[in-house]
Amino acid sequence: MPASLAAVKHKIDSTKSTRQITSAMQMVSTAKLNQIQHHTQTYEVYAEKVKQMLSDLVKSHSATSAASQDDVYAALFKKRAVKKTGVLVITSDRGLVGSYNSNIIKQTLDLMAKHNLDKDNTVFLTVGKTGTEFFKKRGMNVVYEYSGVSDVPTYREVHSIVKTAVQMYSDQVFDEMYMVYSHYVNRITSNVITHDVLPITEKSLLDDGSEVQENTELNNSDVSTAHVSAEYEFEPSDTEIISALVAQYAESLIYGAILDAKTSEHSSSANAMRSATENADDIISTLELQYNRARQAAITTEITEITGGMTAQE
Repeated sequence: MPASLAAVKHKIDSTKSTRQITSAMQMVSTAKLNQIQHHTQTYEVYAEKVKQMLSDLVKSHSATSAASQDDVYAALFKKRAVKKTGVLVITSDRGLVGSYNSNIIKQTLDLMAKHNLDKDNTVFLTVGKTGTEFFKKRGMNVVYEYSGVSDVPTYREVHSIVKTAVQMYSDQVFDEMYMVYSHYVNRITSNVITHDVLPITEKSLLDDGSEVQENTELNNSDVSTAHVSAEYEFEPSDTEIISALVAQYAESLIYGAILDAKTSEHSSSANAMRSATENADDIISTLELQYNRARQAAITTEITEITGGMTAQE
């Protein structure tokens, strides 16, 4: 076999091996995505209920009036002068996830530019090695880092992340906190979200999700979608109940974002591996066509040489 044909043949075999790997990784990521989706949807029901209860209390002014009396969670609910801004960035621990990490980092840099944030007035809490390495290399103040989030993270597993973020805010390590992560929309689409988490404000409670609600109202104009606030009876007291509820709401935002980000990561990985597999198929087709043409050219050359030799002998 000529050297050129042998080289093309080697490329075909190598690309086929790569295709097998990417195809297997796509199936694994899809399986992980299917596994985490049910868990995420179930948790969203809980988080929405906590938010709705707190929203009802804010509307009735129970939470705001109680916040002035109780210091346990007043720090989470009341705005103070901003000296330091905390940014919680959720990325992946590894690559092979397409533009997943780069989109999150770009959104974080846009957030910093928009709010005039720099290494002097910003602290970072990073989940995922990619974000940690990126901001450390650029001299940013990373006060907390976490890696090794499992494929389907449980609250017990990431409890330290949630508690640390809330505690740092209470200890005034930072005076406000933003969270940047990738939100899973469907198996094809993910959107990077910037969410102001702390302090908890009436605007974040009452306005968050208003666009979705508005679209629902437009699509169902003949159906009344007005929300009727519930009435609550408190035991042992409204202060203690609201205190626990505010903390649960802050924690649910962070844990929910980690679940959402992990779902988006699996989706991005599956899409990246599918694209890689399709690209490998295209390369293999091109190489096989090139190989067949080269082989036919070699055969034609051999036949021509044989025919020429026979003619010369005659």
